[in-house]
Amino acid sequence: MMRKNFVFTSESVSEGHPDKVCDRISDEVVDLFFREGTKAGIDPASVRVACETLATTNRVVIAGEVRGSLADKKLKSKVKSAARRAIKSIGYEQEGFHWKKVRIEVLLHAQSADIAQGVDAAGNKDEGAGDQGIMFGYACRETPELMPAPIYYSHKILENLTQARKSGEGQCEKLGPDAKSQVTVRYVDGKPVGVTQVVVSTQHVDETLSSSDVRKIVEPVVRATLPEDWITSETIWHVNPTGKFVIGGPDGDCGLTGRKIIVDTYGGAAPHGGGAFSGKDPTKVDRSAAYAARYLAKNVVAAKLADRCTIQLAYAIGVAEPLAVYVDLHGTGKVDEEKVEKALREVMRLTPRGIREHLGLNKPIYAKTSAYGHFGRKPGRDGSFSWERTDLTDALKRAVLH
Repeated sequence: MMRKNFVFTSESVSEGHPDKVCDRISDEVVDLFFREGTKAGIDPASVRVACETLATTNRVVIAGEVRGSLADKKLKSKVKSAARRAIKSIGYEQEGFHWKKVRIEVLLHAQSADIAQGVDAAGNKDEGAGDQGIMFGYACRETPELMPAPIYYSHKILENLTQARKSGEGQCEKLGPDAKSQVTVRYVDGKPVGVTQVVVSTQHVDETLSSSDVRKIVEPVVRATLPEDWITSETIWHVNPTGKFVIGGPDGDCGLTGRKIIVDTYGGAAPHGGGAFSGKDPTKVDRSAAYAARYLAKNVVAAKLADRCTIQLAYAIGVAEPLAVYVDLHGTGKVDEEKVEKALREVMRLTPRGIREHLGLNKPIYAKTSAYGHFGRKPGRDGSFSWERTDLTDALKRAVLH
């Protein structure tokens, strides 16, 4: 049985965090290959990218595997330009990390033929999974977006601070791109009712600012982000608790793609299979099956079949069908888990190809996923965040009652 009265904490990091800079660049490369492939008349389903990025003081290294060759200097130049635009968009123009001055090295090469033969369709064989692994999806009733409250509000605090920084609202132009947040939520009778601790550490470009000065800037944004009455006189604030935070981003701390996977998902409120999302095209089930699992879990909860739902999918490299589908309704289900497991396979093909086609994943929609969470976001007209739709509720209800 789940505890009824407790506190739970989740953290988030901003788009200017060193690891998120790398996630953004890696996802910009994925989007670039989708766009360039379309221009070249290549079937989007044939695009293959596995891109890793490292960033440090005025240096970015982009490495990994792609379908085809990057010997063309023109394409390498486009990768570098995409990285510079991403860094500029985030807001880095400091001495140790500047979008104009940063040295960028591109080390992408052709995908292994051994991997390709397992993933590609051939004869009567459907496309297989790009790797083995387990992926989880989760949904609950704690927010309208069916996300756990701690991670949802940790994300929103930083997203709103970033918007205020870029617009110059409330002296937020004095802040820098690198920031972290952490929210400790108090639960009563299993429901989130307030915040006991708030942590915000943010870079500031004005070196004269003290921690108390920074708090005066960020506190109105935090209060406006959290639900009314969640902050009380007993809420404890930690704003830049170590003091000055001027040197930030990759200049202050080396960044790598894929180091913030719990931030990307459910903030520790649900399991994570271990695989990162950013930099991977959707044939990689680390990404696409995790999106599918969230999509299905959200639809289970939206269909009022349960108040909480965890789904696990398991795959083997080169094998199309999932090895297993597991559902846990955490004692909140209105139907048996076994019926839900059977229904999930009926309402959606869970092969890599089936997932990509159902969710429309063969598109340049990934750069915007790289910060503030891959889940709990609003589906876009461009097809982004399609896994946040709740269009399977009627089909699920019919399937479980069949």
